[in-house]
Amino acid sequence: MPAKNHDLHGSAPDKADVALLLIDVINDLEFPEGEQLLRFAVPMADRIARLKRRARDAGLPVIYVNDNFGRWRSDFNAQVEHCLEDGVRGRPVAERLRPEDDDYFVLKPKHSGFYSTTLDILLEYLNPRTLILTGMAGNICVLFTANDAYMRDFHLVVPEDCVASNTEDMNRYALEQMSQVLKADTRPSDRLRLDELARRK
Repeated sequence: MPAKNHDLHGSAPDKADVALLLIDVINDLEFPEGEQLLRFAVPMADRIARLKRRARDAGLPVIYVNDNFGRWRSDFNAQVEHCLEDGVRGRPVAERLRPEDDDYFVLKPKHSGFYSTTLDILLEYLNPRTLILTGMAGNICVLFTANDAYMRDFHLVVPEDCVASNTEDMNRYALEQMSQVLKADTRPSDRLRLDELARRK
């Protein structure tokens, strides 16, 4: 077996106790409920952008976990370009959260970021104990990803102001489930102390 490549990810952080996941934020929102979701997604994106800056300043890896929307020949850069340049409904969110060169990305075919993706392998290299989950929809893809992360014994943080669903009630219910069943910390993002999360054992 070849030796493990300890510099697999270039200039991005290779080891961290905490990782920030942005779930389905590169999304054209061109579906029937998209306008409804956009109303909550834009303010969510502003708060995620601030949290992302804090995470980068703290040296934490940022991972985009994005649906391939059934386009099996697509790649992540093509999705970013589509959302920024094709006049789609989701452009304001993509503009606020456009990836940077040293961010990681994982394309997923279904709701959970772990199902049939490379996320497990990436997290094995990065070796975090805590995952901060953000994005949309809170009651679908964020919740499914949180379920799978919990079963893998990660500590979960799901800031209540950094997830969005089609309605406030749906979002609130999903957050309650993640807090009560998955033991997620759902404090608002401006109350998170990233240094404390990194020391969590």
